[in-house]
Amino acid sequence: MEIAKLASKNHVKTEEYPQVTTKRLLKKVFSRDYQLYFLCLPALIYIILFDYVPMYGIQLAFKDFMISKGIWGSPWVGFKHFERFFESYQFMAVLKNTLGVSVYELVAGFPIPIILALLLNQVRSQRFKKIVQTVTYAPHFISVVVLSSMLIIFLSPSIGVVNNIITAFGGEKINFMARPDLWKSIFVWSGIWQNAGWGTIIYIAALSSISPELYEAAKVDGASKFQIIRHVDIPGISQTMVILFILGIGHVMNVGFQKAYLLQNALNIDASEVISTYVYKIGIEGNQFSYSTAIGLFSTVINIILLVSANRIAKKLSGSSLW
Repeated sequence: MEIAKLASKNHVKTEEYPQVTTKRLLKKVFSRDYQLYFLCLPALIYIILFDYVPMYGIQLAFKDFMISKGIWGSPWVGFKHFERFFESYQFMAVLKNTLGVSVYELVAGFPIPIILALLLNQVRSQRFKKIVQTVTYAPHFISVVVLSSMLIIFLSPSIGVVNNIITAFGGEKINFMARPDLWKSIFVWSGIWQNAGWGTIIYIAALSSISPELYEAAKVDGASKFQIIRHVDIPGISQTMVILFILGIGHVMNVGFQKAYLLQNALNIDASEVISTYVYKIGIEGNQFSYSTAIGLFSTVINIILLVSANRIAKKLSGSSLW
C-alpha cells in the first residue's frame, strides 16, 4: 500500500520496471521512516528470540530426548508421550483442576473491572476518582511471591489476622491452606483483588472515547444514571469487552504457575495441582523433558482451538473479533 502511494505520487509505473522500482521505493520508505523501524527493532528481536526460536524445542514432544544425542539425534517416538499423559491416572484430576480454576477466574473476574470502570465513569469528583483508581490498581505492582506470602500469613491458623477476627466473634479457627475446597476461591479472589484495578484502566480508556454528545442527548431525554450506563456506556465498550473475553478464553489452560506453586502444599494438592505445576514437577524436577513438552504442547493446542472457536462465535454474534 505504501509503495503504491509513493509510486502514484512520483508518477512511477511499477508495472514497467517492477524489480528496480520496488527496491527504490522500499529504500525511500525506509530512509523516510527509519527512526520508527529502529524503534520497533528491540520488540521484534525480543519476539523472535523468546517466542519463535524456542518453538524449535517442540519436537521434543515427539522424541525420547537423550542429552548425549541432543534434540536432533534423539529417536522419534510419535505420540507416545501424549498417549502416556492421556492414560495417566493424573490426567483427569490435573485437567479438572486447571479448567475449574480458569473458568472460575474468568466468570468471577471478568465482570469486576467492567463494573468498577462503569461506576468510576459516573463519579464527578476527579480527586475521588483518582484516589479510587490508585488504591485499586496499586496491588497489581505487588509481586506474586509477596502476595502468596501475605496470603499464607494472613490465613495462618495460629497468627493469621483472619482467624483472629473469626475467633473474636466466637468462631473456630480455620486452616484455610489445608482445605482443598477453599483453595480455588483463595487463588481466584486474591487474583481479582490484585488485578481488577489494573484491568479497569482499559475500560476507562474505552469509555473516554465515547462521544460527549451521546451523554448530553441522554440527559436531555431525562435518562437516569442506570439508563446511561445501559444504553450509552455498555454499547460503547462492547467491542473492548468482546476482545478481552476472547483473549481470556484463549488462556483457559494457562493457570499462573508461580502463585499456584507457592500456595500449594501436601494438604491441598488435590485441588492445587494444575497443568503448569505438573509440567514443572515432571520436566524440571523429574527430568522427563519429552513428556513435559508433550503436556505443554497439548495445553497450547487446546488454547488455540478455544481461541479460534471463541473468535468465530463472537464474530457471528456481535460482529467484533480479533481477526
